Amino acid sequence: MLNDLNTWYISKEEPTKGCLLALRKFILDFDDNITETWTHKMPMFRYNGKLLCYLWIDKATYTPYIGMYRGLEIDHPKLDLGKRNKMKIMHVDPEQDLPIKTLNKIMRIAVKLY
Repeated sequence: MLNDLNTWYISKEEPTKGCLLALRKFILDFDDNITETWTHKMPMFRYNGKLLCYLWIDKATYTPYIGMYRGLEIDHPKLDLGKRNKMKIMHVDPEQDLPIKTLNKIMRIAVKLY
């Protein structure tokens, strides 16, 4: 039986679905202390129980992105604050391979904050 979390991923169309699933795997494989939860009707990732990041889809462009909870404390050119108060996001092109080097840099910085 599928839960809300898994249903959210599989309900997306390709190539967005494949991109989100690859991001999910990357995040969960990054560190054994990262867990996934279903919070506020979206997939959220916690590091030792504390909010780390989340996945979402831009409503205007249907582009997936990763949102970093302590984004203001992460200085990286690929992260964008936009109109948000404290979370920064990084859009990911679903037609391209994941930018693994960039994601690794951002996640290393983020995990150190905890």
